[in-house]
Amino acid sequence: MIYFFLATGFEDIEMIAPLDIVRRAGIDARTVSITGEKVVTSAHGVGFVADMLLEDVDFSSADMLVLPGGMPGATNLDACAVLRDGIMAHYRAGKKLAAICAAPLVYGRLGILDGVKATCYPGFEKELTGADYTASVCQQDGQFITACGPGAAMEFGYTIAEAMGKRAEAADLREGMMYGKLLREY
Repeated sequence: MIYFFLATGFEDIEMIAPLDIVRRAGIDARTVSITGEKVVTSAHGVGFVADMLLEDVDFSSADMLVLPGGMPGATNLDACAVLRDGIMAHYRAGKKLAAICAAPLVYGRLGILDGVKATCYPGFEKELTGADYTASVCQQDGQFITACGPGAAMEFGYTIAEAMGKRAEAADLREGMMYGKLLREY
C-alpha cells in the first residue's frame, strides 16, 4: 500500500503522474487529504477528490509514503503534525519514503536525511538538512526516493514502482507510455 498525501497547493502533475504509474503497475495506492475535507485544491486551482482523510490512515499498513511538492503544498504538508508523526514512525520502521520538488523539505526539517543522497527543486536544497544534495532528476538512496520537480514526475513514478518490486511492470510502462521514445528523441 502506498499513500499519496495531499495538502492545499500541491503540484498537480507530481501527484497525478506517479499515482497513475503505480496503479498501472498493479500497486494499491490511495490519495489522502490532510485538510479534513475530501476535496483538495491543487496549486493550479483544480479540486481533486482524495480517496480518504488523514484520520482514516493506518500508517502501519503502508509500504511507502509519498509527498507531492508544489507551493504552498509542501509547507502545508510540513505543518501537519499528524503526518510528521506518521512519517517519523515510518522512517523508524525502515519503510520507504518518497517526495518530489519542494516536498523533500519535510524530510529535511525532520532531520532524517543525514548522509542520504537526495534531490529537490532548485533553491530548496538548503532545506535538506544533512543530505548529500545531488541535483539529479530522480534519486534513490536507501529508504528514500526524491525527485527534482514537475518534469521528473513520470520518472519519479517509475522509480517508485521499481522500488515496490515492480521492475518489469515499470519497464513495460516506460515503453507503453512512450516515455522511452520521448527520451531517445529528445
